[in-house]
Amino acid sequence: MDGVTKPSAPGRGLEAVWRHDRRIAIGSLAGIVVLAWIYLWRSAAGMDHGSMTMAAMPRAADAGALALTFVMWTVMMAGMMLPSAAPTVLLYGALVRKNGERGTVLPGVWIFSGAYLLIWTGFSVAATALQALLEQVSLLTPAMTSASTTLSAVVLLAAGAYQLTPLKQTCLSKCRNPLEFFVTRWRAGRAGAFRMGLEHGLYCVGCCWALMLLLFVAGVMNLLWVALIAAFVLVEKLFPAALFVSRASGAMLILTGLYLLAQR
Repeated sequence: MDGVTKPSAPGRGLEAVWRHDRRIAIGSLAGIVVLAWIYLWRSAAGMDHGSMTMAAMPRAADAGALALTFVMWTVMMAGMMLPSAAPTVLLYGALVRKNGERGTVLPGVWIFSGAYLLIWTGFSVAATALQALLEQVSLLTPAMTSASTTLSAVVLLAAGAYQLTPLKQTCLSKCRNPLEFFVTRWRAGRAGAFRMGLEHGLYCVGCCWALMLLLFVAGVMNLLWVALIAAFVLVEKLFPAALFVSRASGAMLILTGLYLLAQR
């Protein structure tokens, strides 16, 4: 009848809802990444490396400094890892919608992302403890870079060797193939989102932990190297020829480590 608006098809309505949810999810992820990088930039800008004293470094007995270091690592991991994890997060939301779990897309996406970041928060605890230990034994400079050529070489050799291991390739394959991960590990509901976020986070830590330790060589707050490592992780996870990239980077890191040892 003329003048009567026909109701939209149910499929179109669901598609419109998903597009709306997708935009909110993308905006949320982008917002977290931008805020993380602003925090890192302001923190780096506030550090005068030329006049820093050892008192500015975190010490095991200084709970306040350790807390700030933990916050720094946690924010840094969010800023570095969320861009490469975003396609997986969005795929999760699409699968939730496809499976008919109406009304749970955005909560599920946020729970999945939160669980993923929780794993990297655990890594940040370990990184904070390692940084404090290295400072205690005078192996870090006030600028939070390695004070030992031997330490730098060992970190480079370890990171390079890990790039060539089967464990690295297994974890990388899980990060590069999120659809396969969800097909084999799918769990419905918010509890399922949390558990899958934890599992995917573990695979990503297994893939990238050694690369993060390179910051102790280049400088924990050297934002150029933070950005370069984050970009490498993005390329390794999302672009073709990941196996070649991993092996080539591993060989380069090993050669650089050997070169440093030869200069001692």
